[in-house]
Amino acid sequence: MRRALFWLKVSRPGLWFQTLWLYTLPTSRLPIFHSPIFWLGLLYVTFPVNFLVYGWNDIVDFENDQQNPRKDTFLFGARGSRAELARLPLPLALVQLPFFIVFIWLGGWIMATLIVGMLVTNLLYNLPHAGWRGRHPLELINQAGYLLLLPLSVLLNETPAVSWAAVGYLVLFCTHSHLMGEIMDVIPDARANRRTTARVFGVKGTKRVVLALVIIEGLLLGFRFHDWILGGFLLAGCLWLLLDLFVLYRDRPYTRAEFRLFGLGINAAGFASMAWVWTTGTLMR
Repeated sequence: MRRALFWLKVSRPGLWFQTLWLYTLPTSRLPIFHSPIFWLGLLYVTFPVNFLVYGWNDIVDFENDQQNPRKDTFLFGARGSRAELARLPLPLALVQLPFFIVFIWLGGWIMATLIVGMLVTNLLYNLPHAGWRGRHPLELINQAGYLLLLPLSVLLNETPAVSWAAVGYLVLFCTHSHLMGEIMDVIPDARANRRTTARVFGVKGTKRVVLALVIIEGLLLGFRFHDWILGGFLLAGCLWLLLDLFVLYRDRPYTRAEFRLFGLGINAAGFASMAWVWTTGTLMR
């Protein structure tokens, strides 16, 4: 049981909403809930895919994670010992294998190509000495690997393709989400001499970039997708970003309690926006 809980913590349940969001998007407003294949894919984008992504990262980031105040929580991931992390590769592979077999059987060579793309993306990010996680700005480009969940969902569920405008919105969303994580990790990244965008631009500079991205996302939702409710929610959220940048925190690090509060708030907003986008079909118009 202890090992199972450790594996669950490695998968960072507090960040599952991101993969769930991307997987469910192409199925918006479709009569899909009767499909076993839909539920199989939904299961995969919870524990298994996040176990692979974050477990692989934890293995190569042992030293950095020991100094990270966000770690050792179900929101932001485990802080494993060397022995625990040394045992991770086998369960990481075994959890993926049955899904990969079924997905390739269902989707053929195109699905196989997607799976290879997911593995290569993770490999590039997590190379021990030359990984993109510490090579600004490559770590931001690497985040586009999450978008491979879109064609995975399209192939499995035989849905319409996601428009390029929606993909552009999601690129902005993934980028600003990753930058927020880098802001939270700027101190442990500095100790590890990791060259991230947040370290290059500084905390205040990175917060300005996040603010600009969120403004663009809100305007894109309003003008391109005619959804001023979700777009307006994002633009209203910019008020908090402005307070954070100029009044409350500026470049001051967050406390562990604040990390937890932010994580819970991000989850609430993430699941609410996922439900809204699915029921309205905003990004699939």
